[in-house]
Parts: sequence; structure tokens; C-alpha cells
Amino acid sequence: MTPPTADQSRDQQSKQQDESGTSLFARPSARERRLLSDALRTETVGGTVLLVAAVVALVWANTPLAHLYETVRTFHFGIPALGLDLSVEHWASDGILTIFFFVAGIELKRELTVGELRRPAAAALPVVAAASGMVVPALCYVVVNLLDNGNLNGWAVPMATDIAFALGVLAVIGTNLPSGIRAFLLTLAIVDDLGAILVIAVFYTSTLNWAAFAGAVAGLVIFRVLHVNLRLRGWYVYVPLGLVIWALMYNSGVHATIAGVAMGLLLRVKPEDPDDPDSSSPAERIEHLVRPLSAGFAVPVFALFAAGVGVSGSALSETFRQPEALGVMLGLFAGKFLGVFGGTYLAARFTRARLSSELAWGDVAGVAMLAGIGFTVSLLVSELAFSGEAAVTEHTKAAVLVGSLLSAVVACVLLKMRDAKYRALWEEETRDEDLDRIPDIDQEVDPIRRPTEAARRAREREWERQQEQEQERERERERERDE
Repeated sequence: MTPPTADQSRDQQSKQQDESGTSLFARPSARERRLLSDALRTETVGGTVLLVAAVVALVWANTPLAHLYETVRTFHFGIPALGLDLSVEHWASDGILTIFFFVAGIELKRELTVGELRRPAAAALPVVAAASGMVVPALCYVVVNLLDNGNLNGWAVPMATDIAFALGVLAVIGTNLPSGIRAFLLTLAIVDDLGAILVIAVFYTSTLNWAAFAGAVAGLVIFRVLHVNLRLRGWYVYVPLGLVIWALMYNSGVHATIAGVAMGLLLRVKPEDPDDPDSSSPAERIEHLVRPLSAGFAVPVFALFAAGVGVSGSALSETFRQPEALGVMLGLFAGKFLGVFGGTYLAARFTRARLSSELAWGDVAGVAMLAGIGFTVSLLVSELAFSGEAAVTEHTKAAVLVGSLLSAVVACVLLKMRDAKYRALWEEETRDEDLDRIPDIDQEVDPIRRPTEAARRAREREWERQQEQEQERERERERERDE
């Protein structure tokens, strides 16, 4: 009989986990880790560029050249006849940022179809954590503004996690998070993005041009037929079609970035040869090409023209006095932490999920704090929520920066305390004891060629056996109480 491959073994392990309980922050399969490494490598570089762009915007907007920054940001150009005479700031938020949402759509489709979220047991944890991490910050904002008669329109500002900014922070402090935690953080951000997309589409669409919206939907149908049914290739077909869909979506009144999400969701994400572990899907190839453009250009350009707010003493003082800004800061710094950590704890408390033997609840606290870094989507929602209220918009943007900064600093402290443990886990994931260029963790047990990995798996099996015995004893105690 042919021995199972590493990925087949992982699939068997996933089925067993569905039956016996999901391991929180469990290590993804070899294929998932390869895709994860590729995505996070680009996002980490992009996050660093994003940090630089945000700093440049803040410095530029608080120097004697601030008038030049405002002049560039408000400069209009485009095609008025097509309803596309926009300022540079709006081209960045409504146009260029669509690339970011296109990649988010691909990630979401892949996770739901072939990724970890395809299994309900594996999807439950990040979905519950992300949902709690959206609801609690929104409630924090609402409570603060109800108590002080603030504007309730900004309830969605502190909801989303900025994965690029979070990874940029990790790159700066040099923390090597194990792949299980990174996968959870990425999945959390993807679900966050989905929530933000739905909020933008439903709550921040004031008027709807049905003719333009119908045209955008028709364009998406054509996109799907060409890509899925006819399997047509060629960027020269899809780029012009994508621009037409985007322009129609913009003129419909629905935020134009929704067009990017929709096109990303329409891509084929299943590998073309399921029997070949190295086979890729069209979505993976397109994402590989577009992600650097999103992380290294689209998001930093948006940040450059969205993050330039006044940070003088008087401006910051006013920010801390305004209920809208206070609600945003509290939502990002405290609400995100309480939501993500609390959601994860409740998932472990009331389901069969259990924390991985290699990690502790302090690791969950660090990730929950890192989730409070809300930047790209938070700044975008600030502009949508307080449209026409320039002063409130500026103060809430400053609050996004302050709340994200506080979350980043505390997260750095929490994660740095565990850096030695993370480094050991990372070395474990990448160990190649037999020098065959394949991580030992992705191969069958071989005590002769890979003794360290064999010993690790023996310890892991013993821990799982003890956990199962403890769960069985707990079930027995519950039966006795019921009797």
C-alpha cells in the first residue's frame, strides 16, 4: 500500500480534529503554509512601506509645507463627462484602493473554498473571534457617543484590522510568529474585511443609480462567463473590463471598492490539477502578481493622502475631547482586544476547541492586541461616515492613528515577551534535519533520519492523549451531575 503523503496526513488529521475538537492556532498544512508565507512576505514588505507612507503624510501635514499637501490632496482631474472628476484623495480611496479589495476578495474566496475556512470546525474560531472583534468595538463607540451626544455614524470606524500595518509592526520588532498564529491573524483580517465590505455596501450607500448598478452587475456577469465558463486568458481583456465595472459601480452610488471585491470573488481558486500538490489555480497566479501592487503601491498611496492630519497639541487635545474620536480610540484599543480575546476564549470554553499545546493564553492576548491596529479600512470608513464634516473627519482619523499606535505598542510588549518561544516554534517548522530541502514537519515519521521531529510528534501525541482523557473525565463528571 502506498504510504500517505504529508498533505494527505494533514487532511486525515483535520478530519480527526473535526471529530475530537479543533486545536486553536493549529499549524496549517504544508500547502497552506506555502501560500501563507508568500502572502505574508509581500504584506510584511508592504506594511513597512505603509508605515513609511503614514509617517511621511503626518510629517508633511504638520510642517510649513502643509498647504502644499492640502493642495495636492484636493487637486481634481479625470473625465467629467463620465462622472469621474475626482480629487487625488478620492482617486486614492475610491480608485487605487480597489486593488487592495480585489486581493481581499481573492483571499476570502480561497479561504472559503479550499482554505482552512472550508471546514466548519476550523472556520468557527476565527469567525467567532472576528465577529466579536467587530461587534465589541462598535458597541464601545456607540456607548461613548450616546453618553456625550456624539455622531453615531462612525460606529463602523474601529471594526477592521489592518493586516499590512500589523505585519509591518511585526517586521520592525522582529517577532517570528509561528504559522498557526499568523494564519489566524490573516484569517481574522480577511473576515474583518468582509464585515467592513458589507458595512460599506449596506450602510454607506446613500443613493443608488439603478442603471449604473445594473451595468456594473452585467459587467460582472460577463467577467464570470469569460473567466469561469470560457476560461479566457489575457490581462488585455480583463483590465479594460474591470475599469468599466469599476466606473459603473462608482457612478451607481455603491462604494467603488466593492467592484474589486466582487471581481476577486469570481476568480477560480481550485487548483487546475487536484492530484498535483504543486498545481496552482488562476486566482493564486493572479494574486501572486497583484498582491505586490496592492501592498507596495495601492495601500501606501492611500495612506499618504489619508493619514495627513494635524497632530499639534491643541489638535490632539480636541481629539481627546470629541466623543467620536474617543469612541474610535476606545474601540480600537480596548474593544478590539476584548472582542477578539473574549470571542476566542468563549469558543474554547463552550466548544470542543482547545488551545494548542505549544501556546498559552498570553499568545492569544498578544494577537488580540495586534488586531487593534486598524488603519486602511478605518480611515476609509471615517471619510464615508463623516462626509461633509471635515473637522470631525480629521479628529477621527487622528483617533485611528492614536488607537492603532497604542495597540501596536502594547502588542509589541506582549509578543516580545514570548519571542524566544516563537523563535523555537519557527525553527521547528523549518527544521530540515536530513537536508533534503523539505521541512521535517511535512514528512512521515522517521526516527533514524529525522529523530528530533519524531520525538516532537511523540510528545504531541502524548499531550493529545492526555487532553482526550481529560475531556472524557469532564464528560463523565457532567453525566454524573445530570444523574
